[in-house]
Amino acid sequence: MSLAQVSKGDMPYQVRSLYRSLLRTGGQFASYNFREYAKRRTRDAFREHQNETDERRIQELVQKGLKELQVMKRQTVISQFYQLDRLVVEGGKTGKQKGDEGGIVRQKDQGWD
Repeated sequence: MSLAQVSKGDMPYQVRSLYRSLLRTGGQFASYNFREYAKRRTRDAFREHQNETDERRIQELVQKGLKELQVMKRQTVISQFYQLDRLVVEGGKTGKQKGDEGGIVRQKDQGWD
């Protein structure tokens, strides 16, 4: 949908939709650091411009956001090819490798028994 097709009444809906899409797409990065950076950057950008009233400036910002969304979608797909072990702060599955579908891919034995 182009911005020329969006009426003035639909603008708040489009902005919220773009915000949710950016947050959702940012959460798909394989790396914890990239995920958190994308979420933080999205929140900060929207908070910075939340009081914007000029209709033309809002349209420019939405166009910029749509471009950012396209770039982020492409990068999330690429990041799936280069997955590493999860960080401790991420949580997730624990245990030894089972080898079956959906099992744990890797786990390092650490510490003393």
